[in-house]
Order: sequence, then structure tokens, then C-alpha cells
Amino acid sequence: MNKESFGTSRQGEVASVYTLENANGMKVRITDYGAALVSIIVPDKNGAMQDVLLGYDNVTGYEDHTCYFGAVIGRNGNRIANAEATINGVVYKLDANDNENNLHSGIKGVDTVIWNIKEQTAASLTLTCTSADLEQGFPGNMDIEVVYHLSDDNAIEINYKAVSDKDTIANFTNHAYFNLSGHASGDVLAQEIMLKASHFTPVIDAKAIPTGEIAPVAGTPMDFTTAKPVGRDIETEDAQLNYGGGYDHNFVLDKTAPGAFELMAEAYAPDTGIVMKAYTDCPAVQLYTGNAITTQDGKQGAVYGKRHGFCLESQYCPNAVNEPNFESPLLKAGEVYTTKTSYQFSVR
Repeated sequence: MNKESFGTSRQGEVASVYTLENANGMKVRITDYGAALVSIIVPDKNGAMQDVLLGYDNVTGYEDHTCYFGAVIGRNGNRIANAEATINGVVYKLDANDNENNLHSGIKGVDTVIWNIKEQTAASLTLTCTSADLEQGFPGNMDIEVVYHLSDDNAIEINYKAVSDKDTIANFTNHAYFNLSGHASGDVLAQEIMLKASHFTPVIDAKAIPTGEIAPVAGTPMDFTTAKPVGRDIETEDAQLNYGGGYDHNFVLDKTAPGAFELMAEAYAPDTGIVMKAYTDCPAVQLYTGNAITTQDGKQGAVYGKRHGFCLESQYCPNAVNEPNFESPLLKAGEVYTTKTSYQFSVR
């Protein structure tokens, strides 16, 4: 475990970045600001090391972000309609930071604070923070823990744990943007993705709130049940793609049992040969193809732009707290929320 300075926040807090490394030379860098993933460095088919994660050089980049690069998102990933959550018959007003909706918990979610380091080893980093009652409008004082573990089979596993003293929402995710050709290589349109999902949740309009329907992907551009290049159908004249400016949709995973830890997606870059298999126990995943990335000054002089990365955000369905047709993200007071997602790398 290596710890380095990552700059000073605007509040005068010193941020750090931690490096995990395994026996194969794979490295993962994590900052305590937002518990964010900064780099994932893996070998390509020629043995050259590639950083496959979009990110910034210091804490200032993460404070100035418009894209949530690598951040832990909580208490609730994705959108809640009208920035209102009804829990036990009580309507809680949340931050309206995405049109009139709540996106990724609000203006000052857990992605904007410096987390505490609870434990660190050569292979893992445990970070904690506390979200106070009614922060961003969510009920309950919530204690949150995230553990990153790097294995010798080139997998970075993210374990989430939370407990609240009031009934509340728990739906954590990580907003990593992957580019398996290397973070500075340009767009991801030639990279291939397979999703283990035969259904998705169509959205009403460009504000991206689902209709409540769980619709089949068959016969639509949303069909990733067989691997295809990201760019193959992305410009198809299709209402759902028009709403998102590309893919920005939630897919309901095909599970053998509720809560089973199983493959959710596989991605591949033909030029580097890098393969990423993603696993989760969550019921759904958001595929986002970076359609709204504006020009960003990234790590090591890289300049990022539209569709230079893709996200696979494991989650409950968007607006699930208000949509009875979706599995509920409600966490009862005193109960322990746990979930895990893993990204495993190899070459082909």
C-alpha cells in the first residue's frame, strides 16, 4: 500500500491517493476524496500497462467535476423523480439537481467529502463516512463503509455497507468511466459490450425517469445480449436513444436468484485485447456511454470528450423508491445494507 498527497481541497482538507498492487503488476489508485477510483492499470495483450479509467491528477479536478469520474455515489445512485421520495407515507423533499429531479443523491453527496481511512493493507482499502439525518433530504443518520479489494486474478471488488437509524434509501454505486483502449485513446465506439440483461426500463423523455415498464430488449438498439460494438446502433433513429443522446439506460439483469452474485456485463477492446468482466449482486445496471462528457482536462495531459468512456453502474432501478413495479431500495432502521460489485480484467 502506497499513500501519496493528492492536493488540498477548497475547505483546506488534505486529500490523499492510495495505490493497491497485486502480484501481476496490476495497480488500482483510490483517493479519499469521494472514495473515488482514480486509476486502474492493467496489462494489454502485448504486456504493456494501460490505465483504463478516466480521471484527474489531483483533488481539484474531482471538486470541479461535471461527470462523477470514479466516484462512490450515495445514498442513491441515478435519478429520483421530482426530487421526492415517499417513505412510510412521508414525502421527503430532496435536492433537485437534474431538471426537477434528484440525480446521484444531490449537490453534496458522499462523492464530495473526504472519507476516513479505517483500514489499509497491500490488497485492500477500507473507507468510511457518515451521512447526517436529512442531508440532501434523506432521512436517518447513516454510517457508510466501502472496501476496495484487489485480487491476484486481476479483479477489483467493491463492497458497500451501510446502516441507518431511520428507514431510508440505500442504493450505492460507483461511477467509473472505462476505456479499455486506454484512458487517453479517444472514444469507445469500437469497444464491445455484452449485458446479461434481456430487459430494460424505458424512460418517459429526456429527463430519464423510467415509465415503470420492464421491456424486452429484443428487436431494439438496447439489445446487448450478444456482444456488439458500442457504436453499432448508437446513432439509430430511436426514441430511447434520442432521449439519452446515446445509451444512458437501466438494464434489469437476468438473475438465477434474487441477490445472486453473477456476471452482469463483459466488455472488450479489440486493439488492446483487454477484457473486463463485471459481476454484481444488484438487480440492475446502468449503461452510460459518456454522451454528455464535455471537454475535460484529465490525467497526465489527456483531454476527454464525448463518449470517451463507458459506465456500468450496478444499482436498483432508477426512481425505484417511488415505482412499485421495481425492486425497492428501502433500508429499514438498524438493518445492514451490503452489496458488492467486481470488475475483473484479462486479455484475449
